Amino acid sequence: MTDQHGQEPTRRDFIYIAAGGAAAVGGVLTLWPFIDQMNPAADTLALASIRFDTAPVETGQQVTVMWRGGPVFIRRRTQAEIQEAVNVDVSDLPDELARNENLPADSLATDENRRYVDDLLIMKGNCTHLGCVPLGEAGDYDGWYCPCHGSHYDTSGRIRRGPAPENLPVPPLRADEANPAVVVIG
Repeated sequence: MTDQHGQEPTRRDFIYIAAGGAAAVGGVLTLWPFIDQMNPAADTLALASIRFDTAPVETGQQVTVMWRGGPVFIRRRTQAEIQEAVNVDVSDLPDELARNENLPADSLATDENRRYVDDLLIMKGNCTHLGCVPLGEAGDYDGWYCPCHGSHYDTSGRIRRGPAPENLPVPPLRADEANPAVVVIG
């Protein structure tokens, strides 16, 4: 076997190739601890999903839980709040998208596309303007009001007025297989 110059490979060629391969493997083994340290810590991975029993939440009550370092609002809405949200024409909303991670990205912001089940609404609790935490049962639409810059959300968590560009997002949700009253967030 000859190389491109018509010469036979020598032992020196083999040594060069073997030394280059060893240097490459050594470089990867040296860099691996630095790359691996960028992976999330075990305590962070433990917060990837949480379980919450929704059975004790009464009609008209809101509970806030922490998930991934931020608040999540869990509200069991009254029939009046649900009806108020259902009656809103989606085309009148500043943000017509549901912002629900459980649905396709182009889903409309109907109340049905925003709620978890029946009367239960679960959504992230940071204003989509600058991340403040809105106050519940406040504002012009009886939903949430962000005191930082004046954003108003309705009873379905949709932006209605103010500087916030988007509806309050709905995180990934699923029912626990053993107990349907327990919701798994994340």
